[in-house]
Amino acid sequence: MYTILNRRAVLAATAAMLTVGSALAQSFPNKTVSLVVPYPAGGVSDVIARSLNTVLAKQLGQPVIVENIAGASGGIAAQKVLQAPGDGHLIFQGGPNELILAPLANSAIKYRSEDFRLVQMIAVNPLAMFARNGLPVSNGDELAAYARKAAAEGKPLTFASVGAGSLYHVLGEQLSKVVGAPMTHVPYKGIAPAQQDVMAGLVDIFISPYGKSQVQMVEQGRMKVVVTLSAERQEMLKTYPSVTESKALKDFVFSTWSGYFVRKDTPEAVVQALHKALGEVANDAGVRAALEAQAITVPRPQALPALDRLYAEGIARYRSIASGINLQAQ
Repeated sequence: MYTILNRRAVLAATAAMLTVGSALAQSFPNKTVSLVVPYPAGGVSDVIARSLNTVLAKQLGQPVIVENIAGASGGIAAQKVLQAPGDGHLIFQGGPNELILAPLANSAIKYRSEDFRLVQMIAVNPLAMFARNGLPVSNGDELAAYARKAAAEGKPLTFASVGAGSLYHVLGEQLSKVVGAPMTHVPYKGIAPAQQDVMAGLVDIFISPYGKSQVQMVEQGRMKVVVTLSAERQEMLKTYPSVTESKALKDFVFSTWSGYFVRKDTPEAVVQALHKALGEVANDAGVRAALEAQAITVPRPQALPALDRLYAEGIARYRSIASGINLQAQ
């Protein structure tokens, strides 16, 4: 008798959950949706969000606004999403830098990567290693040899980042480990001031995403490209080698990506609705053209199980790198 009653209770609870999920899917969204961007207006992340929010609004049938909340390497914006109801009306735009590395590097950040669920990817940004014009290297092998020589002479190379624990800091430390030479980290508050000091010759190298403006700086002779961190040469920088063309850095392949995240406990029906809408956005010709004009690759939409695996693999990879360079939360 107990087993029968227990089974009935489980079936009733399951039916209730399905009913609630169906109701949520039908009612979502019932108000304005916010794309929470963890950086100030005007940057690459902001450009991505504002290139697609009106298209997403058409898909969802509700206004979609862009909300810029900077600070703590994306931690303040991410925390706001976690503190809001998990109903899908606040969507976090970010990636490994904000949701994987920031919790490892900033002791004030209390959330874990697993507190979020990736609903869809929207952009993949290629990375390049920029350098001051006077740095006498033009490919990965020359960089590795010069870095070791400079370190042996007591003048280690300097590398810029947008802050301790940022993706660009972690990649700089990993580069130092791969080439077997210490390098000096020089943190900045943003990409623009870091680039300015590279162009002024005050810092040696800077690993960074790039777009038209960075390519123009190179073409104007204000800074140089050593390598791109891609498996193949990139169209906008096709005259410059990729890391895979060198022996020393052949496995140093990285990119940075952005996706849309919600709280892990967001109802599945809402996640499915957002996943469908964002998939349509990613396939929109106007959105793709606007982002590709900025050297941003828009990946084809993926199924939710594949996105779950991709995010889990990213967590494992960057935690391993952070451990290998002994990244300490501060």
